[in-house]
Amino acid sequence: MAKPISLWTTLTEPLIRQNPVTLQILGICSALAVTTSVATAVTMSASLTVVIVLSALLVSLIRRHIPDSIRLIVQIVIVASLVIVIDQFLQAYFFDISKRLSVFVSLITTNCLVLGRTESFSRNNPPLPSMVDALGNGLGYSLVLIVIGSLRELFGTGKLLGYQLFATTDQGGWFEPLNLMLLAPSAFFLIGGLVWAIRSVLPEQVEAAEFTPPDTEEAGR
Repeated sequence: MAKPISLWTTLTEPLIRQNPVTLQILGICSALAVTTSVATAVTMSASLTVVIVLSALLVSLIRRHIPDSIRLIVQIVIVASLVIVIDQFLQAYFFDISKRLSVFVSLITTNCLVLGRTESFSRNNPPLPSMVDALGNGLGYSLVLIVIGSLRELFGTGKLLGYQLFATTDQGGWFEPLNLMLLAPSAFFLIGGLVWAIRSVLPEQVEAAEFTPPDTEEAGR
């Protein structure tokens, strides 16, 4: 009989070792688009975490009553309903950030991370483990977005959370903002570098090679 996994392990594993962005490569679109500043990264992270935790709770509660033939439809309806509430809340209380996030809050509905956890974990487990798993994955996603957002805002503008940390040349300082950091390609390269760094430290995360290149000596014969 398999030993049950502790709630602490379920919560902490997605932070680094099973991170949904760096290991499973989920949620990349929003990671590329909304990490131009820490504020938008935090807002997106909080929104997704709330949605994934609540959807995990609801799906787990009704998991025994959902026919397999319509399970994905039910899960999408639950997630979409929660996303609508979050989007309306942001528009009501954080309108400026909501405008900067544009359509990406609404696209949480189709985020592979949310649907993946509800389908693979919440549908087969009780509410408490499902919520802990969802929270861990939400925090792992948030960690990556906040790290990338901090780097892009700091080196793209010299600011962090709106506070000027590096005096720019326009202000008589030494720092010349890197405008490339505010464009989507910079997020792509930063995430790639983060994936490389983590897999260098944790080589067990490296996928097995799909094929072995031919030996040069044998190929030359």
